[in-house]
Amino acid sequence: MKIVVCISHVPDTTTKIVIGPDSKSIDKTSVTYIINPYDEFAIEEALRLKEKFGGETQVVCMGSDAVKETIRKSFAMGIEKGIFIKENGEMDSLSVANAIAEVIKPIAPDIILFGKQSIDYDNSQVGIIVAEKLGFSSVSVVTKLEINNDIAICEREIEGGKEIVEAKLPVVITAQKGLNEPRYPNLKGIMAAKTKPIQEVAPSSNQIFTEILTMKRPPSKSGGRILGADASTELVKLLHEEVKII
Repeated sequence: MKIVVCISHVPDTTTKIVIGPDSKSIDKTSVTYIINPYDEFAIEEALRLKEKFGGETQVVCMGSDAVKETIRKSFAMGIEKGIFIKENGEMDSLSVANAIAEVIKPIAPDIILFGKQSIDYDNSQVGIIVAEKLGFSSVSVVTKLEINNDIAICEREIEGGKEIVEAKLPVVITAQKGLNEPRYPNLKGIMAAKTKPIQEVAPSSNQIFTEILTMKRPPSKSGGRILGADASTELVKLLHEEVKII
């Protein structure tokens, strides 16, 4: 079984984000980067599938040279190979998906795993677009996965409950929290990660389809207000006259 995991190199959730002087990007000076947390569930599921069915695993990650460190973190968990797509300018979800699909197509994987979304832009688009580009089935926000011959049986979250979806391989899966419990790298894995191969490629196109016009921080929260005894009447009045939502 050939399993590919697509991972993102994202700012640590504890990092204080500062908008850069161009007002269109973040200041990366003191930002600590990590594997996108949802992608860790995808990595773990790939490793479990390999342990159960055999085969090979590899990750694909796109960005600057700094993402090689993120690829090596996946190696420490147990992934065998990595492909680094070197970014050659600003990219959006569609251009990233195009580049990933182009790289993955000749591999002919049985399963492609993504996290359900990256925690930086939260678009939840790339995995589904890659599936469309490759002509694969796709199932998103998966919390349980079983493979029966050439059928993926997926339990996924929907509003108010869960549903079971069956999809024929090859398939793209986007992983939700709860799919598994990602393992911690051990010393042997950390040492082995230093020598595992990373193949570097460049996308054939740097065409982008959207433009960031400006970034700005949300307005500071105003102080609270204590309502009087007749709270319901006063609340309705405030919502109507000040907030203007009714």
